[in-house]
Amino acid sequence: MSDNKVVLVTGCAKGGIGYEYCKAFAEQKCRVFASDIKGRIHEIPSDNVEVLELDVSSDESVAKAVSAIIGKCGKIDIVINNAGIGSTGPLAEVPLEEIRKAWEINALGQLRVVQQVVPYMAAHHKGIIVNIGSVVGLVPTPWAGSYCSSKAYVHAMSHTLRVELKPFGIDVVLVYPGAIRSNFGNAALERLKHQEWKLYKEFKESIAERANASQTSKTTDATVFARHVVKKVLSSRPPKQIMFGHMTGLLAFLSWSPLWVRDLFYTKRFKLNKKPKND
Repeated sequence: MSDNKVVLVTGCAKGGIGYEYCKAFAEQKCRVFASDIKGRIHEIPSDNVEVLELDVSSDESVAKAVSAIIGKCGKIDIVINNAGIGSTGPLAEVPLEEIRKAWEINALGQLRVVQQVVPYMAAHHKGIIVNIGSVVGLVPTPWAGSYCSSKAYVHAMSHTLRVELKPFGIDVVLVYPGAIRSNFGNAALERLKHQEWKLYKEFKESIAERANASQTSKTTDATVFARHVVKKVLSSRPPKQIMFGHMTGLLAFLSWSPLWVRDLFYTKRFKLNKKPKND
């Protein structure tokens, strides 16, 4: 099974999917390092889990955290690149600083962790890097273009790394979560509270709805999702890709559909079929 593997998980605030990954790995007797930025780290009730401060947007923080794990365990077997933030709003108006922050954490943050752990994994000629993408990285939606594009980067990066790291015995697994129940939607809504749109002020309700779109009554339970991913990752032959959760079927269908079908669906779904009134 797990062979007491050493696992680093990023983005482990309570109420999020990272927190559930940690619990699921701990259940499989792995030694888990649950990491997040200062103030967001919560103790996880398990003897197999240690908390660790790690900011994926900081070179120094990532290097320090990885070094601390190596110092304690001498290895890192699995990395779950889970840290991420939402970014909601029409691309023509979202502040570039907000988009830059989303990319720094969601995209470069994952690569920053990869670059720090790969030398240690290569030295042991084994390791698993699990990058968390999204189904909306495959099929970008209105009102979340910067978030979707940051996840599309993760997909491209993962497909490249999978081939580049193979000579060193390192596996790369790309996860496409669907709509998973977590605190992600509430955090996105909180960031929108003080945002005033100009061209898109009549779409304010639709934009807010998109921010919380993944948190409906039908969304997949985070514990169920995390256990599914962990089971696959710890299997004797980890898959290259894992797609799981509510809405994955629909979005997979849209990814194969003609563009006019996708555009029509999103136009109606996000109420973009009305013409804004002139001031």
